[in-house]
Amino acid sequence: MDIFFNSFNNTIYWIINMVALRTPWYQNYFWGLIIISFSIWLLEVFVPWRKRQSIFRKDFDIDFFYMFFNFFIFAIVINGVYALVGNKANEYGVTMKSFTLINLDHFNPYQQLIIFFVLSDFLQWITHIILHRVPWFWKFHQIHHSTKEMGFAAHLRYHWMENILYKPLKTFAIMLIGGFEPEQAYIVHFTAIVIGHLNHSNLNITWGPLKYILNNPVMHLYHHAYELPENKKHGVNYGISLSIWDYIFRTNYLPKVDKYLKLGFEGDDKIPQKFSQQFLYGFVKLKKDKPNFR
Repeated sequence: MDIFFNSFNNTIYWIINMVALRTPWYQNYFWGLIIISFSIWLLEVFVPWRKRQSIFRKDFDIDFFYMFFNFFIFAIVINGVYALVGNKANEYGVTMKSFTLINLDHFNPYQQLIIFFVLSDFLQWITHIILHRVPWFWKFHQIHHSTKEMGFAAHLRYHWMENILYKPLKTFAIMLIGGFEPEQAYIVHFTAIVIGHLNHSNLNITWGPLKYILNNPVMHLYHHAYELPENKKHGVNYGISLSIWDYIFRTNYLPKVDKYLKLGFEGDDKIPQKFSQQFLYGFVKLKKDKPNFR
């Protein structure tokens, strides 16, 4: 209990210090998220791709709340759980170096960051596929896919259970790499936030030839498409920050672009509209509840 509550209190102080600007600017995830979000929202306002879409689109308010809930509020509790797991692992001699496969001591810090970014993104790409193809996981991921109008805030609209699936993978990626300094991970963090926000934004960005490496709003729009080809019914364009994995493993799909295509999935009308109900979604069975997973 001491371990749990110490981590609980430390996380609260961590958030308070960020809000009060008492942490270094490059490690201030709270204000960093606000600045990135506001900047991309301004781009949506002045150069929107879908001009018929309202500035305050459908579900903008709940998506905006999800951003802070998933990154900060939920972290207060889950970090205490991670502290307990880490302590128990240490008792059995499992440390950050226990699973080292690649040693980066002879690489400079920027090369280390790139390797960590690519490895972490690949693990998240695999997890994303699992979220679509395992029925129980898909129930939670439906919250993210229930958005009907794309905007930057939809990036972090996801069920709290996804925190439990994704964060350990990032930690595992660090454990695989020896010599990497986790303190530098803030660069990867902010890069992923920018790319993720852009991917869900109302902006017409393709990156030109770089589209085969970087994910983009046009490609990701079809990840949220209501109708998909029969041979890709489980989903397409799973890329998080990088699109290269989809092109390598042939899960890419980009037909003639329809920027107003219907979003969602069959049965998305059963997704509750209130956050309190979405919080329990996946655990509480609803009437006529069918998986309809991709």
